[in-house]
Amino acid sequence: MRKSLFILLFSAITIGKLAAQDNFDPDELFYEARELILDGKYQQGRKIAFRALDKYPEYADILILVGRSYAWEGKNDSASIYLDRAILASPTYADAYSANLDNLFWSEQYSKAGEVLAKAKANFEDQLPPVIKYKESRLLYYQESYDEAYEIAEKLFDNGYKQEGFLGYLQNLQRLRRNSAVGVTYDYDNFRGEIDPWHTWSFYGRTRTNLTGSLIARVTQSSRFDSFGTLYELDAYPSLGKNSYAYLNIGGSGASFFPKLRMGASVYFNLPKAWEIEGGYRYLGFTEVTHIATASLGKYVGNWWFNFRLNFIPSANDGTSTSGNIQARYYFKTAEDFFSFQLSSGVSPDEENRDQSQLLNSYRFRLGYQQLVSPRFMIYGYTGYSWDELSSTNTRNDLNISIGTEYRF
Repeated sequence: MRKSLFILLFSAITIGKLAAQDNFDPDELFYEARELILDGKYQQGRKIAFRALDKYPEYADILILVGRSYAWEGKNDSASIYLDRAILASPTYADAYSANLDNLFWSEQYSKAGEVLAKAKANFEDQLPPVIKYKESRLLYYQESYDEAYEIAEKLFDNGYKQEGFLGYLQNLQRLRRNSAVGVTYDYDNFRGEIDPWHTWSFYGRTRTNLTGSLIARVTQSSRFDSFGTLYELDAYPSLGKNSYAYLNIGGSGASFFPKLRMGASVYFNLPKAWEIEGGYRYLGFTEVTHIATASLGKYVGNWWFNFRLNFIPSANDGTSTSGNIQARYYFKTAEDFFSFQLSSGVSPDEENRDQSQLLNSYRFRLGYQQLVSPRFMIYGYTGYSWDELSSTNTRNDLNISIGTEYRF
């Protein structure tokens, strides 16, 4: 009898301890697992998450956490198992679809991503949350339907949608879209009576081909120093993949104040966290040939874009000289409506107006505004002031006004 009572008492204590061990707050386990997984300790974090899932198999946030951890390790099939379960557990939970689509994008399973997106549209009755609308745009981007992708993204931007790198994504889509255009600009440079004003007109046409990306032909004519000259140029922006593209330029002129030959090339890389880097080379064949190495670093922060550029100009006589440029843009309603501000020292290698060999130094600031008036019509204007050092005893001041318009078709 005593033995039986002892066994019953021992069993009760053991069962009580096991029950106590199984009693836990799933939210606490979720946060504990998330901290480990975000710290890169995937297996340790999943071990805790699995414990919670054993008792709460439809806890969507834990399913998403486990799925994302597998996706971050490149185990996309394992990730899909848990992310599909998350959608079944919470059919109207936007995070479940967002994580699932991310995983499918990373593994380039675009057909299945389309199925997940169709399921989201059905469950949300076509009233997709912004984060899923953004993923719909991304899917169209991966399928190279750039116009449709841009249309969705532009509406999101107009409605104030925030996402790291979103503005850079819009800029990349704009570069890839198949829109053709013609445009004209006019520049007026006033030197406060030191020399006669310069008048410069530029006419350009833009199209896009699969080989060259955006292709721009430009004719620039200018009246200065009691003479008239014309510069012919061709720019191309070929794609080098989803996160990289190039810039190519060639041009030439018979006028003394334009380069006889100019060439340029740069490679741009879009990096995580909305960063962009670029490195390139410019050749300017004025009276003396100038070789320029150039590099820039850009960053998108909300509606802002910041860019810092450095130029290195080697010289056999004077050593290497440098110039720099800081530029900022604030974007308004669309990714093409912006206010810009620029400060620079030295002359930009992409300015065809000035012979670098004739300047010791230059300082300037510039303000600008661009507005897309309609889907087909754009206007822009800039004004700036520069102080140019021609020699140790001779300087020249320049007030520049630039206006332009573009028509798309």
